[in-house]
Amino acid sequence: MIRPFLQWPDKRLRTPCEPVEAVDDDVRATWQDMLESMYAMPGVGLAACQIGVMRRLAVVDCSEAQNSPIRMANPEVLHASVKPRTHTEASPNLPGLHAEVERPRAVTVRYMDESGAWVERDFVHLEATSVQHQIDHLNGLVYLDRLKPARRQMLLAKYMKARARAGRR
Repeated sequence: MIRPFLQWPDKRLRTPCEPVEAVDDDVRATWQDMLESMYAMPGVGLAACQIGVMRRLAVVDCSEAQNSPIRMANPEVLHASVKPRTHTEASPNLPGLHAEVERPRAVTVRYMDESGAWVERDFVHLEATSVQHQIDHLNGLVYLDRLKPARRQMLLAKYMKARARAGRR
């Protein structure tokens, strides 16, 4: 089921998510809804809180065919490369905005997979960016928090102005 995205400044986007105790049918159903919502966006990653589910769940699929989803519960970065990568990031929670964000080019992440097993996996390039972006969401952060304060304030002001205009239509 495609779920609606929370819209900034919904306070849930600033709230850290609760850990998942075990991977069960409810978690698997949430992941399925997340994947359908992400593919409909279209996007390459989604955190559960973006659709109002306050659990540490994320999905990522950077494949061109959108057929290689990675399902993660309780993801955490164990190691990050020193070498950075800059990528244009956006979020369905802040429609119409995007910004260049610098993050580590590669990360090693530990998470529970769809079977409930703990996995350590290395991610590079776009996958690394997307995984870090989703983990930020799970921690109550958005990509704008990675920007310099003046740039962040300018983009948020632009977003709020566009929202106000849309509300008057």
